[in-house]
Amino acid sequence: MAIAEWRKQLELGEVSARELVDQKLSRIAEVENSLHAFLVVTADRARAEADRIDEARAAGEVLPPLAGIPLAIKDNLCTKGVKTTCSSRMLKNFVPPYESTVTERLWKSGAVLLGKTNLDEFAMGSSTETSAFGATSNPWNLKMVPGGSSGGSAAAVASGECLASLGSDTGGSIRQPASFCGVVGLKPTYGRVSRWGLVAFASSLDQVGPFANTVADAAEVLQVIAGADHRDSTCLEAPVPNYIEALSQPVTGLRIGLIKECFDQQGLSSAVKDSVMNAASHLQKLGIELVEVSCPRFNDGIATYYVIAPSEASANLARYDGVKYGYRSEDKDSLLSMTARSRAEGFGSEVQRRILIGTYALSAGYVDAYYKKAQQVRTLIRRDFDNAFQKVDLLLTPTSPSTAFASGAHLNDPLSMYISDLLTIPANLAGLPAISLPCGFDEKGLPIGVQLIANVLDESRLLQVSHQYEQTAKVMSRRPSAELIP
Repeated sequence: MAIAEWRKQLELGEVSARELVDQKLSRIAEVENSLHAFLVVTADRARAEADRIDEARAAGEVLPPLAGIPLAIKDNLCTKGVKTTCSSRMLKNFVPPYESTVTERLWKSGAVLLGKTNLDEFAMGSSTETSAFGATSNPWNLKMVPGGSSGGSAAAVASGECLASLGSDTGGSIRQPASFCGVVGLKPTYGRVSRWGLVAFASSLDQVGPFANTVADAAEVLQVIAGADHRDSTCLEAPVPNYIEALSQPVTGLRIGLIKECFDQQGLSSAVKDSVMNAASHLQKLGIELVEVSCPRFNDGIATYYVIAPSEASANLARYDGVKYGYRSEDKDSLLSMTARSRAEGFGSEVQRRILIGTYALSAGYVDAYYKKAQQVRTLIRRDFDNAFQKVDLLLTPTSPSTAFASGAHLNDPLSMYISDLLTIPANLAGLPAISLPCGFDEKGLPIGVQLIANVLDESRLLQVSHQYEQTAKVMSRRPSAELIP
């Protein structure tokens, strides 16, 4: 059921917050040995918080909108008193003394923390296989990856372990796993949601957003976490509209652009292309006009991203030196050797690869040729989007060129892994809001996602169209359950 339906049952006393939390904890216990979506389960805290909410309700208190709703949080968002590891040996024992803005807002809204979810180390990856604490499996087929880097959050929602979750999206890390796991994943406009308390990967690209079973649930979570934050200088001061009310607004007469460069990809699966085109046709039946548009620099996004993101990562991760906090090597020969060994032993191979790429791109003699050039191309990508939005209200693409791939298939081939983010990266480079929602299945029964991209701060339009597609297309009439029984 959607969050609104659970809320109604909670208000009517048909279920208690404790019963709902226990139901989700039971599901976690049932499937985690096979799935490994969670790094830590905060069962005692969840039960205590649920009991407090039930007592408040019994006393007649007016409760906030998410009271008693059990959620999971990606383990790169700081949670006071609960370990935040970023799935890295470097932060294996780090317990934050403060709460991130987004989680603080969730707890004030009454949401209950079930635990912290697995991710690619420091959010660097597309399969949740680079975690220092083991890979996560796809709920639809345990031999497949759930996508990444927010694979744990996506898998937890898809498998019924929580009602919604939070992830972070730097180049597609919410939308790609949402596509692979058959759930809704929303990346808001850059600056719409505070990044304070999010462990930084690439500061000009990172954005926090929700995973949910329905578009309405994603809107509910976004309603709570969006808004200005004086602690984050990049957070926008723009007022937050009512996303829930926007869901039911008519879509007739809207124009959606199909980016032609996205449908000419060599590696685009025929099943994905057919399913996404069927989704476009369905939107047309709802009264939306389809228009072919061109974004000539769209396919340059991936090369641009893999200069900018590693460059920013190399600067952000320089703080992990084995001195102040985090993993420290036993090497006592000198400060230099201790720092070098701490980083070599504390970071995994993918994180080390990106730090080295970024350091090289920022080094003297190369910064103009690589980093500055990438920023110039980034500007051109944004201009392509600006031109497209003069003609249409939204843009439509596949979320990923393929459905979920087999575990281990690309571990030794990083370039193949990077290609899975080809269609999601441009929205991050331009700072635009985008959503992935299920639109079908391939011949193996694996979910396929369609991506909608909106102009800056137009999440309402994004949610409106997505919700009405979801309600009429009824793609997700079945869920992955039997496959998870050990």
